[in-house]
Amino acid sequence: MMYDFSEKKKEQELIEEKLLDAKQKYGELQMSEQQLRDLQMRMEEAKMEKSKARYNTKMTKFIVAAAAVATFVILPNTSASIAHAMEQIPVIGKLVEVVTFRDYEYESDKKTADIEVPKLDVVNTKENADNETEDSAAPENAAVQEKLEKTTEEINAEIQKITEEIISNFEASLTEEEGYKDVVVSSEILATTPEYFTLKLMCFEAAGSGYEWNHYYTIDLNTGERIQLKDLFKEDTDYITVISENIKEQMQAQMDADESAMYWLNEEMEEFNFKQITDETAFYLNDKGSLMICFNEGDVGPMSMGIVEFEIPDELLKDIRK
Repeated sequence: MMYDFSEKKKEQELIEEKLLDAKQKYGELQMSEQQLRDLQMRMEEAKMEKSKARYNTKMTKFIVAAAAVATFVILPNTSASIAHAMEQIPVIGKLVEVVTFRDYEYESDKKTADIEVPKLDVVNTKENADNETEDSAAPENAAVQEKLEKTTEEINAEIQKITEEIISNFEASLTEEEGYKDVVVSSEILATTPEYFTLKLMCFEAAGSGYEWNHYYTIDLNTGERIQLKDLFKEDTDYITVISENIKEQMQAQMDADESAMYWLNEEMEEFNFKQITDETAFYLNDKGSLMICFNEGDVGPMSMGIVEFEIPDELLKDIRK
């Protein structure tokens, strides 16, 4: 999914303006309009400071799983045509390397960009497959290897398309003398187990105000295929409703506990309320194997809420998870 920062910002500002207007009309606001604006401004300023501090610091690029399941190697490379891993260490299970495919940097008085484009590489496990004691093991491993290579190619193509659009938009802004623009793209390994691996692509853009959004890529290391949300659940189970209702409960609990927390949950303008997730909703599995549902800024609440994640209790899903 491509994100147009300016259009997304305008869309969310319009939605938030309509919601505030509706609240005023129905007499539900307990604060004056000026007080509410001051609160939103303080929240936005705090979030901007946090975002800039986080993204101005270089992300740690080398992560090794504690159980030695996989090795991830980062190699700075300013060329988009070649990306090689520094080393390949044999480990149990599938081995995936993350290298820097492209490192795009620009800095001037008003414009800055720090865009590191990751690339997934699959270590060739053919030799290991050929050395299996059982004849049936080699074809099975070869099939998984082939699927894994295809999956990483598709993910790499998607990542490159996203980052190329970000770079193109940034370079177009260089012709504009007025205005500031900061763009940061980095990546992080969220979790890795013998069963799966997840990469998060983090994007941040600031032009007056900031907008942050993420992309998530989870691979089943046993099959070599990218995992979709529906793949985690048994057939004919209503996991959409189960997860959605739990998220609503968590949203309400957060708002009850913190007056600065705000979700589109009980708004008079019903069309803006969060109703349920879809199979396209972003997710990942954390290091405990628990399901994390993710929303970008403006998806389920004001942009001042930032990116939000909800951990779905394992107990809730135990009867419907595969």
